[in-house]
Amino acid sequence: MAFLPDASQTQAPRHVPGWLTTATDHMIELWHSGFNGVPSADGEQFAELNANQVSTLYQDLPTTPGTKLYWRLYHRGRQGQDTMALDIGAPGGVIEQRTFTDGNTAWGYYTGTYTVPAGQTTTRFAFRSVSAAGGNRGIGNFLDGIFFGTAPHVVLTKTAVPVGPLDVGDVVTYRITAKNEGGGAAERLTLTDVLPAGTTYVPGSLRVISGPNSGAKTDRAGDDQASYDAAANAVVFRLGSDASATQGGSLANTAALPGGTTVEYRVVLGLETAGTHVSNTATAAYENRLGPTPESLTATSDEAVTEVRPAADLDVTKAADSTTVTVGQTVSYRVTVHNAGPSPATGVTVTDRLPDGLVFLSADASRGAYDPATGRWAVGDLAVGARATLTLRAKATTTGLITNTATVTAVEKDPDPTDNTDSVSVCVEPAPACCDPCTPRA
Repeated sequence: MAFLPDASQTQAPRHVPGWLTTATDHMIELWHSGFNGVPSADGEQFAELNANQVSTLYQDLPTTPGTKLYWRLYHRGRQGQDTMALDIGAPGGVIEQRTFTDGNTAWGYYTGTYTVPAGQTTTRFAFRSVSAAGGNRGIGNFLDGIFFGTAPHVVLTKTAVPVGPLDVGDVVTYRITAKNEGGGAAERLTLTDVLPAGTTYVPGSLRVISGPNSGAKTDRAGDDQASYDAAANAVVFRLGSDASATQGGSLANTAALPGGTTVEYRVVLGLETAGTHVSNTATAAYENRLGPTPESLTATSDEAVTEVRPAADLDVTKAADSTTVTVGQTVSYRVTVHNAGPSPATGVTVTDRLPDGLVFLSADASRGAYDPATGRWAVGDLAVGARATLTLRAKATTTGLITNTATVTAVEKDPDPTDNTDSVSVCVEPAPACCDPCTPRA
């Protein structure tokens, strides 16, 4: 047990911050849980309203007119039936809200609400001793678990990193911060984020990076504070103190937890996101338990938007009219380039430089032009599903196996470059020897 000066006695080495008393000695009496066999109802200590004299314990708080405030408290008698009153209103004009009478064998628990009247920017919450058993004016009315304030109000902010623009196949990390900017704790807080269309969840990427339970593994079987729901294509985080694998925990307000709690997960940008803006929002469900029954509340984050560059899946095929020729004969190649999408391809170029042993003769292209000096076929733009063809003719000049390769590129990233190159080999044999003109024909 300890007697400490109230908040008006700032010159004292120790005082009770925030609380004032009408007692002339300005003393507040605090008990530790278990002292004289009396357990606290909440936390490790509680107050005795009748410290050295009958008095009122109170706080003056800034308030916004029209705001609905919740209050709750525990009350208990010391030597028998004690009675106290709760007064709320403007300083100098408080109004009795309720009285509480309890014995000394158990704590009574009480809740209620108060709507701040118009023009009232300061509100006094006062706990007034009415009577105490035993007749000693300095003994009675235990008080604990006091709360008065607004309902919890969870605010979600969401970001996507890197900022972008990104390419198909890149990984995006979504980070969501939940802050309780209300008064009471947000209970059973569960955060749900449906993945944007065209993205794929990266297994094992769920993390609580700040706030309660930060650093803990979140998606192990059996103890997952967070999980990926494949059926709903969503990630689910159960947040706050005492969160578990089955339900959300309690998120204190920003006075106690300024940074709130932050989580993250990762997705891969799929082909269908090419050339689009990928966006989504997260939602949270939680409860306000300041009143007599739980009140279900929700919050929605701002929209995180990621720009994805266009992507064109190009493929090239190359064939020869014959795979075996003789020196001096013409080899004809047919090169076909195709755009499988999902975006139009721009600046399409096929590089097809003739190797040694072949001499360029001519080229015909369905679009664009072929430059034999550089071996580049400038196709230009290619719509989704479109094809372009090039026919190359060359003269074989040396014997051996000659391999010719065509490679296609475009301005847009190709999500599957494995089919951007194709080769064909032609065997060049010696020309047949001419017959001896001096030898008579048979």
